[in-house]
Amino acid sequence: MSDHNTTHFGYREVAEEEKARHVAGVFDSVAQRYDIMNDLMSGGLHRLWKAFAIARSGVRPGWRVLDVAGGTGDLSLAFARKLAEQGEVWLTDINGRMLARGRDRLCDEGFIVPVAQCDAERLPFPADYFDCVTVAFGLRNMTHKNFALAEMRRVLRPGGRLLVLEFSHVWRPLAPMYDFYSFQVIPRLGQLITQDEASYRYLAESIRVHPDQEALKSLMEQAGLERVEYFNLALGVVALHRGFKF
Repeated sequence: MSDHNTTHFGYREVAEEEKARHVAGVFDSVAQRYDIMNDLMSGGLHRLWKAFAIARSGVRPGWRVLDVAGGTGDLSLAFARKLAEQGEVWLTDINGRMLARGRDRLCDEGFIVPVAQCDAERLPFPADYFDCVTVAFGLRNMTHKNFALAEMRRVLRPGGRLLVLEFSHVWRPLAPMYDFYSFQVIPRLGQLITQDEASYRYLAESIRVHPDQEALKSLMEQAGLERVEYFNLALGVVALHRGFKF
């Protein structure tokens, strides 16, 4: 791979090999107050979006579930409750600080789940292992989304499903108001709550350069997933994509 390959880091172009380091800096900075900021930024709606994803996952006791880029463990905790100690939930993240917060939080709730610090583009799991793989608000931070999606498909068993919950492209008439909120309000909130305006400006920018609903559907199909569909939530502020491996 050429040293001159670049990728998006928000609106900036950075060398591909540098993006993971930049993203790590963002999440190292915001980990401590990440959950508070999620509630403030979304008015608590992120909880409903995640509940919708869990409902669409069809997860049942006995299943093996992989939560990629699971961070502070919202989905892993919900899946652990659903499985009721029958099955497996793996919490993974590339960022050690976020992962430690997620692990501690699950422990506090009485769930000891296996955790792995790993890159979604190189998952340390065997092929055909999981019944369900989820990634919530993590895909847009990955350097090679196509590699990550292919890896998530690889570790799914035949009949398994991948769910991608991610910010997407909002209904066009709402775009000016959404832009104002994203670029004026959210960075100021970030400064107030985490003393880090720049990281939240990056998060707002990263949403704008992420593939829209149809483009992400195509990416998932190119990675070998089938019956890919998506559900717009909050008028397209967020979309849940679901695809299957057969």
